[in-house]
Amino acid sequence: MSPDNGDQSDEREPLLSVQSPADVLAGHPTTAYFWGHVAASGAVSDGSLEVVTSDERSAETLSAIAGGDVARETTSREYAHDTSITRTAEEYTLTLDGDRGSEEGLFGRSTTAGLPVDGRGNYRFGAFSSHDRELLRGLLEGCGTVCFKSSQGTVGISFVHDDRDLLETVRDLLGDCPVDPPLGDLSETSSGGYWFGVDDDAAPELGRWLYDDCEETGLYAPSRRRKLERSLEQAEGLE
Repeated sequence: MSPDNGDQSDEREPLLSVQSPADVLAGHPTTAYFWGHVAASGAVSDGSLEVVTSDERSAETLSAIAGGDVARETTSREYAHDTSITRTAEEYTLTLDGDRGSEEGLFGRSTTAGLPVDGRGNYRFGAFSSHDRELLRGLLEGCGTVCFKSSQGTVGISFVHDDRDLLETVRDLLGDCPVDPPLGDLSETSSGGYWFGVDDDAAPELGRWLYDDCEETGLYAPSRRRKLERSLEQAEGLE
């Protein structure tokens, strides 16, 4: 499996108008997608929130949902599965700062206790249980990889993160979704994190389900969807 650098095509899909509830913690497709991204590639503290994505359109969507400012930078990082490989890519960081001089703080909460994060830093997704597709799509785009495995002629989907508990949660969410794909064991990466893969035979069905309604809502990263579609086409071309 090669590093998932995404599609850096100049083609831009239009940003749809995002309708979000006034409370970013309320159960809603937009908030499920937002918190999936935050959990997968972000960090929450009492006074601020930061989330990183490799897709500019997705970063703009997250900003439309929760507010905040988006900054762009070029970064070089070791690939989680193989630290001998370095990937260079454009990254977009959304930052939201609470008013430290106000008792309300971030999203009207003065501490993380009011956010979907428990005292140990683990995410609570119960409020978004009716929107598992959007939640899992955000998690995939934040800490997942999609690729075409040329040696097997199959599509690969895996999830990588430093937080083992988060990946256990992702596994539970996948087990509860309509596709219920077989999953590989949770293993350590060479960089000290953890990862698991979706069974190759189930990856196409899962990928199609995750992005089935995305154009209607605008809650997706265009580069990630193009990567998935291209991988599916390559696999189907070898059948």
